[in-house]
Amino acid sequence: MGKTLAEKILSQKSQIGVCAGDIVIANIDLAFVQDTTGPLMVREFEVAGFKSLAYKERTILFLDHAAPSPNSQLSNDHILLRNFAHKKGSRLSEVGEGVCHQIVAESLAKPGDIIIGADSHTVTAGGLGAFATGMGSSDVAVTFALGKTWLRVPESIKVMVDGKLPIGVYAKDIILHLIGLIGADGATYQSLEFGGSTFDTMSVPGRLTIANMAIEAGAKVGLFAADEVTRSYLVDQKRGNDYIPLEPDSDASYIKTIKIDASRIEPTVAKPHTVDNTALATDLKGTKIQQVFIGTCTNGRLEDMAIVASILRGRKKHIDTRLIIAPASMEVLLQSIAFGYIKTFIEVGAIILPPGCAACLGLHQGVLGNGEACLSTANRNFKGRMGNPDAFIYLASPATAAATAITGEITDPREFL
Repeated sequence: MGKTLAEKILSQKSQIGVCAGDIVIANIDLAFVQDTTGPLMVREFEVAGFKSLAYKERTILFLDHAAPSPNSQLSNDHILLRNFAHKKGSRLSEVGEGVCHQIVAESLAKPGDIIIGADSHTVTAGGLGAFATGMGSSDVAVTFALGKTWLRVPESIKVMVDGKLPIGVYAKDIILHLIGLIGADGATYQSLEFGGSTFDTMSVPGRLTIANMAIEAGAKVGLFAADEVTRSYLVDQKRGNDYIPLEPDSDASYIKTIKIDASRIEPTVAKPHTVDNTALATDLKGTKIQQVFIGTCTNGRLEDMAIVASILRGRKKHIDTRLIIAPASMEVLLQSIAFGYIKTFIEVGAIILPPGCAACLGLHQGVLGNGEACLSTANRNFKGRMGNPDAFIYLASPATAAATAITGEITDPREFL
């Protein structure tokens, strides 16, 4: 019997042939924490009596979730992480460099890697064919020290998306459509493995968006094969040597197959307060929005900035709607400046934030007021997610977000395309 992508990667890294349900101990290619999960990891590392890191160059601490820090407590957490990185010799990604998941995709993740992060959206790197998954801070502390961890090999669901996406429909709409279809627990501790003609030509940034939100259906990982699209992306990132071809075997066994016709997908929105509470953007017309937030590890990439700029160019945001834009990394910011996107955003009336998580987690830079509604390109809309349990969060694509910023209400982007 052939192997799924999850089985194939875990077999290679554990050096034994494994199947779904097996328990393996695998070597880790990259382990990281960020500034909300890192302090607990440091304390667990010290309590356990660990003295050194297994692989300094494969261990990273990111300062991105509260960056720049909005209060003294979080500033002290940053000091703790900086000191740990200095003493142990790990890599440190400083304030302003960008979101951990974006930097991992740009500079670090490779097809066939196993990547462990103390953050649930570590799954993002699955868009490059890496078995990337989130774990708790104490588990990651052990991984920092030993360079390995244990994993249960997940069962796999095959998601086949075929056909051409209509104008105004993007990767974010696909994943919101899928989560609305199977539910927030529809793939709990399973591998969502994506294939089909739609993905054959989809860019890596689009694949990263879909992999990023696999966790919102409960998945352990969201995986794409590593193909020519992957190779081209890595070459563009000056990492061509990191490429290896990787695909599931033709006779791999899946617990089920989900088939989606891409041509029938429309701009989709997740309504408060769960990601699987989906509706079509056109059916929500008239829903007033006080804030639009564009960015995050889901949709803060250059491709997203280009889509937003194409809709906003020559227009003005609605007078009653704040527009906040945060590029996901310094690389994205610099390229957005070079292409003129940032100029367009400023001219339309947007607020530009430094690379980082910004308003997503609700720590700073865009906390909502009581009763306010935000349409966000992020990945979660739980009650209180953006810092106020008396506010409302809608999730959508960058195109839908841009159109909404212009009208002040949820708007199908096809009205502007």
